[in-house]
Amino acid sequence: MLIRAKAPLRVSFAGGGTDVSPFPEREGGCVLSATINKHAYGTLRTREDTQINIKSLDFGVTAKYKGLKDLIYDGNLDLVKAAIQKAGPPGEQGFDMFLHCDVPPGSGLGSSSTVMVALVGLLREARSLPLTNYELAHEAYVIERHELGIRGGMQDQYAATFGGFNFIEFNKDQVIVNSLKVNQDYVNELEHNLLLAYIGSPRFSDRIIEDQTIRYEESEEETVIGLRKQKELAVDMKNLLLQGRLHEWGELLHESWEYKKRVSPKISTPYIDELYQLARHEGAVGGKIPGAGGGGYMLLYCEFEQKHKVAEVLSAKGAIITDFGFESNGLQTWRVAND
Repeated sequence: MLIRAKAPLRVSFAGGGTDVSPFPEREGGCVLSATINKHAYGTLRTREDTQINIKSLDFGVTAKYKGLKDLIYDGNLDLVKAAIQKAGPPGEQGFDMFLHCDVPPGSGLGSSSTVMVALVGLLREARSLPLTNYELAHEAYVIERHELGIRGGMQDQYAATFGGFNFIEFNKDQVIVNSLKVNQDYVNELEHNLLLAYIGSPRFSDRIIEDQTIRYEESEEETVIGLRKQKELAVDMKNLLLQGRLHEWGELLHESWEYKKRVSPKISTPYIDELYQLARHEGAVGGKIPGAGGGGYMLLYCEFEQKHKVAEVLSAKGAIITDFGFESNGLQTWRVAND
């Protein structure tokens, strides 16, 4: 039996941080995001014996285990082990698993959570489990955040599972994914005007999120203001997007970044600030670092006539311009016939 899975990465526009506990439980959070045509991939092939072989192309790691009892958390492929232990193996037999992601770890595009969604999707398909999208996203969240204790929010698992443009609401006991039917002309214009640049310096998002959480729990004014404003901006940007008022949307993307930086001083760096100021000087209307911050990718909205100038100045500073488009599909799994 050969099974494959792919799940899309996402870019978040506003609301990031309001999906991180304890904010959603206390005040309710919301995030505006969209999935892009960069993916996490997984392949599972069952074996005739009980051996488990796992290969991660991104980390350059290959590991072999005699069976399930050998899948002990030791800092090596723990994400994969946790998914297998929690979601369940595909049966009594062993298997070979291969994993790959289109972007490097620490990208800010939700790569680790998207890999987890692809993993859970593989195991769901292998075991023919009747999990809904909500159940699968929740399972991926529980494994990553509770089983492994990796700090982070909830948006990535749901974005990768559902796909498309979404306005996601987070409350104490419920997550609601509102799929947005964005006019295709507006989607085309967004793709035309948005610029995605890899600026390097992958960050440890859990440290940034830990700092944000501590500051929020201590009711630091700047952090509280920043998070509450993120929530407001997510609603405003959703409305502008649906109306096709994209220049105003780009201006709020800038405002979103300004308020995001108030949540924690670790979110930006002098290098990020320099690149962003250069981009704005060359005509970028607004932009931000998707994800927790600290590095990875920078997303910028430019009027198309200025986009090449912004790309040139960022490239001169070492950034790598990355072509992308939006992806309407979420997690996909399939079986390969006659393998």
